[in-house]
Amino acid sequence: MSEYPEVDFLYLNEEDMIAAGVKDMKGCVEAMEEMFKLMKVGNYRMGGANGNSHGTMVTFPESSPFPEMPVDGPDRRFMAMPAYLGGKFDMAGMKWYGSNAENRKKGLPRSILMLTLNDKDTGAPLAYMSANILSAYRTGAVPGVGFKYFAPEHSEVVGIVGPGVMSKTALAAAIAVRPMIKTVKVKGRGKASLDSFIEYVKTEYPGVDCYAVDSIEEAVKDADIVSVSTSSPTGDPELYPYIAESWIKPGAIIETTAALRFDDGFIINRARTVTDNVKLYEAWEEEYAPKAYNTVPIPAVHVEDLIAEGKMKPEQIDDLGDVLVGNVPVHRKEGEVVIYSVGGMPVEDVAWGTIVYRNALEKGIGTKLKLWDKPALA
Repeated sequence: MSEYPEVDFLYLNEEDMIAAGVKDMKGCVEAMEEMFKLMKVGNYRMGGANGNSHGTMVTFPESSPFPEMPVDGPDRRFMAMPAYLGGKFDMAGMKWYGSNAENRKKGLPRSILMLTLNDKDTGAPLAYMSANILSAYRTGAVPGVGFKYFAPEHSEVVGIVGPGVMSKTALAAAIAVRPMIKTVKVKGRGKASLDSFIEYVKTEYPGVDCYAVDSIEEAVKDADIVSVSTSSPTGDPELYPYIAESWIKPGAIIETTAALRFDDGFIINRARTVTDNVKLYEAWEEEYAPKAYNTVPIPAVHVEDLIAEGKMKPEQIDDLGDVLVGNVPVHRKEGEVVIYSVGGMPVEDVAWGTIVYRNALEKGIGTKLKLWDKPALA
């Protein structure tokens, strides 16, 4: 800790983050579970007037009279995601990133992310850290909490739709909480990404059989756990990836961080909808009404649209935090199909970032940087 007014902070590059344990998926799942419990009692804040905003995003126009200004393109944006989380974390912070699908042509990730942690009282920086791996692991760990509670205890088969980084970490979380998994079926659009995913599974989990399938239906059938993470254009839900009720194994959990569509009759009458934070979806509905699902293509957002239309009731959405603290049962009926929507929240980055930062301090990892000895404009 700094002796004020001197301010120092810890810089952690990607190698430092790995050394400090950012890839500890079991620990990350445990951190997310604790975070959800704190959220349920209200010991957190995110952006926006309602304290539940995903973040603030800068997008670009389709054309511009200013030659230096970026123009719109696939995933072309900047975003700030601030949060505070209490309890054992007791930390404020913000994830900031720029994103551009064209990055891949340069050998870069689609998004480049950094996380700042701040002293909750002064606002002074405590840490500035590489956050691509951190973000990927917390994104996988949130589904992992759902798998821990809702997936059949003896789950053996996982279906993956979209063989990207998020699917790798979701699978890591699934195996961390359901170690009897034996088979992974993966549906993708390109041979290179499929081959990369299959090779990853063979390397990381030698006892697991992983192979490609030609359709979403094949990936879903007989799977105890289904994880969907695809890049899909928004605007027209008819173009979103689709799963038919008849493909789904009774008792399965279907988790998605991305666009996904089901038949309304199934959603309204038979599926169980669970969210990572129901207030996040209510905030999206408020922001993008009346058809929020056209902009945010996650299934629970469509449920919020159906609630707004009077076709469903608010009590038809369960919040994961309510399950964790015992407000609602883990299972409402035998053989239920759980559709678990994961929207992503900055409290997740703050939670896991705080633990990794404290690990780094304990192990002497990272580079200490000085903001000032004494502020020139105090």
